Amino acid sequence: MNAMKKIIRRSNTLLSFLFISIFASQCFAQSAINSDRNSNFFYLKKLNSIFDFVQQNYVDDIDPKVLYEGAMKGMLDALDDPYTSYLDESVQRDLAETTEGHFGGVGLMISKPTESKPEKPAYVEVSTPIEDTPGARAGILSGDYIVEIDGNPTEPMTMQEVLKNLRGEVGTPVTVTILRGKTMRFSVDLIRGLIEVPTVKYSMIGKTGYVRLIQFTPDTAPRLQEALDFFKANGFENMILDLRDNGGGLITSAVNVVDKFIDEGLIVSTKGRLAYQNSAYSASEQKTVVRDKPMVVLINRGSASASEIVSGALKDHHIAYLVGTRSYGKGSVQSVIPLDSGEEIKLTIARYYSPSDTNIDKIGIPPDLEVTFPPLSEESEKAYAALVESDAVNTYVEAHPSMSEADIAAYAKELKKSYDLEERLLRRIIRLQVNRHNPSVVYDLDFDVQLNAALDVLNKTDDFASLVASAKTLRELQEEAEANEAAEKAAPGAAGADRADSAYGNKKAE
Repeated sequence: MNAMKKIIRRSNTLLSFLFISIFASQCFAQSAINSDRNSNFFYLKKLNSIFDFVQQNYVDDIDPKVLYEGAMKGMLDALDDPYTSYLDESVQRDLAETTEGHFGGVGLMISKPTESKPEKPAYVEVSTPIEDTPGARAGILSGDYIVEIDGNPTEPMTMQEVLKNLRGEVGTPVTVTILRGKTMRFSVDLIRGLIEVPTVKYSMIGKTGYVRLIQFTPDTAPRLQEALDFFKANGFENMILDLRDNGGGLITSAVNVVDKFIDEGLIVSTKGRLAYQNSAYSASEQKTVVRDKPMVVLINRGSASASEIVSGALKDHHIAYLVGTRSYGKGSVQSVIPLDSGEEIKLTIARYYSPSDTNIDKIGIPPDLEVTFPPLSEESEKAYAALVESDAVNTYVEAHPSMSEADIAAYAKELKKSYDLEERLLRRIIRLQVNRHNPSVVYDLDFDVQLNAALDVLNKTDDFASLVASAKTLRELQEEAEANEAAEKAAPGAAGADRADSAYGNKKAE
């Protein structure tokens, strides 16, 4: 009996080997006769053969559409470009809702790697919290990671699954677990709201006109003009353009914004493999409405795409001084291409270049003056997480809904006895909770060290024009970085490393 089993087992093994050999010869025979193994035809034949074989021999009947969509997603994911993707009908609906700005959600612009690695799990990264939404009011920040949604880990989820879990009917709850930094982990309970993305907020700070651009839409430039008219009516002497946490939008909107500040010259260009993908956008003198007013632009990690077009153009033309932290680094252009069957693909077709002919993709724009929020110590991170998990602030604010700034300061002092955090940060946490059901304040001078630094640059610099004129363009910074990198490779060591660190850098606030 055992002998018979061995014969059957060997026969099955032999049959499997012969079958695989025949299949391989059929699928890959083209490789023997095609001298150009890298030709498109060769790989298309291979793909077609495998498609047919899987459909005919898989253990269960399988819908060819499933194989087709899987192949499409895999092919585009293989480009390792987070902005190139296959859009089936459900994804198209989500994009349409986002574009229209009317959907139930938490108000977070997010990204997610397609591949998870031990050193960098594929968590959901918050690119930008959208102004006046549940996520922003809860204090979620650019650079935070969502590691769980309602207790379900996000690492194995697809982007579509993430969107499905975060979005939902207005008024329904969702709990997200946030990872901030390397160790701070806490959960936040959110109530989904109607997400309607605003574009511009503005106010006067003394004689400084302050305007925050939240997103670049067709309405951004007209709303900015309203802000500039308001500043002029109030006798502004200088201005701050706040692009922090602005994840971008329309390139034409960015061009129209820059056009309000420069008389002539290139604003941005796009370059692709094909001639039709190459464009150049230049200033129109008649559109310029602000001249010779000292201006600071605020940027941070959440400033991306169109925000980087604006800040890069104003920097290269020596119009504005940049304050904050390095921007995100999205220097590519996408096009949505419809397919015959109703699906679409979103494909990166070009990269954009600043007026000094520099692309910042995956690099970002460094500020002229780097100003960071003080980092939390390990003990402070634990105290912050404990405070959030305790729900103490929410409970107190619900019992005292009309807290004044004096009340906020007093409660912060009381909280500090139990949670070892800076009172400035505690006041910020309380203030966010107090304003949770109200439109957010235009600015927060108590907490915002970057805004205060920008005001200092404007009001305490004797010769602002010389300061801006002396700031390096993006091209000069890039060439300097490349030269230092070459020097480091030629003579490696601590001195070379120090030079490389400072090359593509900036001044730091004392």
